[in-house]
Amino acid sequence: MNSTPIFTNPFRPGAGHMPPYLAGRETEEAEFRKTLKQDIILENMILTGLRGVGKTVLLETIKPIAIQENWGWVGTDLSESSSVTEESMALRIITDLAVITSGIAIANNSRISLGFERESPAATLNFTTLGNVYTNTPGLISDKLKAVLEFVAPYLGATGRRGLIFAYDEAQNLADHAAKEQYPLSVLLDVFQSIQRKNIPFMLVLVGLPTLFPKLVDARTYSERMFHVVFLDKLNEADSREAILKPISKTGCPVSFSKDTVDTIIRISGGYPYFIQFICREIYDVWIQKMTAGQAPSAPMDEIVRKLDTDFFAGRWSRVTDRQRELLGVIAQLDTCNSEFTVQEVVLLAKEKLQSPFTSSHVNQMLSALSDAGIIYKNRYGKYSFAVPLLSEFIKRQMNL
Repeated sequence: MNSTPIFTNPFRPGAGHMPPYLAGRETEEAEFRKTLKQDIILENMILTGLRGVGKTVLLETIKPIAIQENWGWVGTDLSESSSVTEESMALRIITDLAVITSGIAIANNSRISLGFERESPAATLNFTTLGNVYTNTPGLISDKLKAVLEFVAPYLGATGRRGLIFAYDEAQNLADHAAKEQYPLSVLLDVFQSIQRKNIPFMLVLVGLPTLFPKLVDARTYSERMFHVVFLDKLNEADSREAILKPISKTGCPVSFSKDTVDTIIRISGGYPYFIQFICREIYDVWIQKMTAGQAPSAPMDEIVRKLDTDFFAGRWSRVTDRQRELLGVIAQLDTCNSEFTVQEVVLLAKEKLQSPFTSSHVNQMLSALSDAGIIYKNRYGKYSFAVPLLSEFIKRQMNL
């Protein structure tokens, strides 16, 4: 039995896990640095793209850049529950804000207006204080939230910070609910547009699936002018190669990939960072085991792809009805399935491929349901795209089975 050096597998597939080497995002980082140079906030930022392109990883990467440039940073993942009502949206923002303001002392005259006694111990801008400002402000929830942000702004400015970034991941969960007369998304947009017009340097960075920006525009048309959208795409071949090779180029790593293996990983992964990490991790583990057993290393790609199907795609596929699977099977055979497609293109191909084809209205209804399930998304040009990378290849494998 051959002994191999102890070297932890460097590849990290997972939701938001930082890869050992971040490849190919220099342009996006430069865009963010440009945004930070604003003295008056004219543009907020949206980071968007399909699942698996590294949106959360990029968000974690630009956070220290903002802090280094003397910006404050607050935020979290936006669950559906945190944005279901206007009140919960306001509570989310105040809670996040209090994290960075709780150590800041407030003036006596401010304490009196908030109901504190002049003789009371020095008060700070903690959650209780911000809650008092919110509660004591008359008007709508948006008025109350604006009052909190405007109250805090001069205190934050006195700390020497250039501004404050509110960063929210999974922001596609934001939505207005007209049937319940709740408009949390509109409140968020109205509040930040208002305070930015008053030259308060509080900026939004929203991260989410491609459904995010159309939602913002539907809620408030001025969102088009309020945000700079950065779309994260798959890595090109050179960047994919670096993402594969850099982590195993470190001293002590017992594994090396041949050119053919690297080319195969790039082809199967499609350049999507999550898939690169997943495939490389599996190959690394297999090679270590074979080397330890004195066997020649090899990459069982068919088995790895099957495991990827089970771990990444199968859960979504299980929520799709048989008729929806037929529709997706037709879409996967379109020449443009990996970019954009229209209802008419799907209807025409279905007539060729299926004994029981679809009408336009039926396709529209099913695409809407698939959009709700996170399989498809509609862009603002009347065309649709897969919301999951390489889904067409998975569907074709299911059809072959």
